[in-house]
Amino acid sequence: QVQLVESGGGLAQAGGSLRLSCAASESIFKINEMAWFRQAPGKQRELVASITSGRITYADFVKGRFTISRDSAKNTVILQMNSLKPEDTAVYYCAADRRWDDSFRSWGQGTQVTVSS
Repeated sequence: QVQLVESGGGLAQAGGSLRLSCAASESIFKINEMAWFRQAPGKQRELVASITSGRITYADFVKGRFTISRDSAKNTVILQMNSLKPEDTAVYYCAADRRWDDSFRSWGQGTQVTVSS
């Protein structure tokens, strides 16, 4: 099972930017899909963005603001977040290896993102 560690969370003002990183314990090319999820207190966990060797997917609420990318040399997946909104406040989780039923096999512990108005 791949181990994942998120970093880069913190405090930002509305309209600002943050860059999240997810470091994997093995080559990301051995992982069929990696993704970022987020969960706010009292809310359901929701998909933010995902990436495979041939496809990138974004949730509607982040299109045009967030960008997901891979750095194979460092075994990391990046989520660049621009034009942040207070409603982006949540714990952000990295996930890896989508199963046949669309669940993910591996999860990081999360990194807090707080956006003030």
